[in-house]
Amino acid sequence: MPDPGLLALMALMLLAIGALAGILAGLLGVGGGIVLVPAFFYAFTVLGYDSPQLMQMCLATSLATIIVTSTRSVVAHHRRGAVDWGVLRTWAPGIALGAVVGVALATSLRSTALQAIFGALATLVALYMILGRAHWRLGDAMPGGLARAGLAPGIGFLSVLMGIGGGSFGVPVLTLYSTPMHRAVATAAGFGFLIAVPSVMGFLLVTMPEGGRPPLTIGAVNLVAFGIVIAMTVITAPMGVALAHRTDAVRLRRIFGLFLTVVGLNMLRKAAGW
Repeated sequence: MPDPGLLALMALMLLAIGALAGILAGLLGVGGGIVLVPAFFYAFTVLGYDSPQLMQMCLATSLATIIVTSTRSVVAHHRRGAVDWGVLRTWAPGIALGAVVGVALATSLRSTALQAIFGALATLVALYMILGRAHWRLGDAMPGGLARAGLAPGIGFLSVLMGIGGGSFGVPVLTLYSTPMHRAVATAAGFGFLIAVPSVMGFLLVTMPEGGRPPLTIGAVNLVAFGIVIAMTVITAPMGVALAHRTDAVRLRRIFGLFLTVVGLNMLRKAAGW
């Protein structure tokens, strides 16, 4: 039977992680996954659940939370008429396919390789947050044909390797093709659902080492972390939204970009064994 003291410490750490993820999601419009994955990694390492497959569990558990949060977000945005269902329908097969390929790769890699991938991609996302400009454009409408055939699977694939929803890659793509920001955020929430559902189904089939997984872990998804984080984000996300309306959004995104740069570079450092 697991040590009650260890379980209590795990619960406290997860409550703090969920609260932070919810606030940042509401404050900055980014998915909680970009915070959850490194937070899960450090929390489970401190708790003694380190293993060569630890990053797989962090990615899988983060994606499981996105099934719930993206569904709530899409429903809320749909009520305001902000979701572009045409884009979702045409991009869905490619995004889902990319997610499945991402799971296949993630389950074949060890934690150090996944840490390096997360660190590199997080740094790229951070640089876009810091340097990106609202007027940047690649086209006047969302592309079809070969461009869509490359971009849609790419969004799903890269998102799974980071354990995140569609926001970090989907919103930039949508806005670069002239989609208004509020519509881009709403539609990218739908990307998150398309990414999370097939990827979590795949991660549930992964076998984790017995001594390297916390209690109540099915496949690579830890149910304790999933439940606590979902409960906390429901409470704290509205706080982040309220705070966002009282602050400079551009400055906040750049500050978070700097924070994410530190997180990404630290992941790269740990992957290199420094």
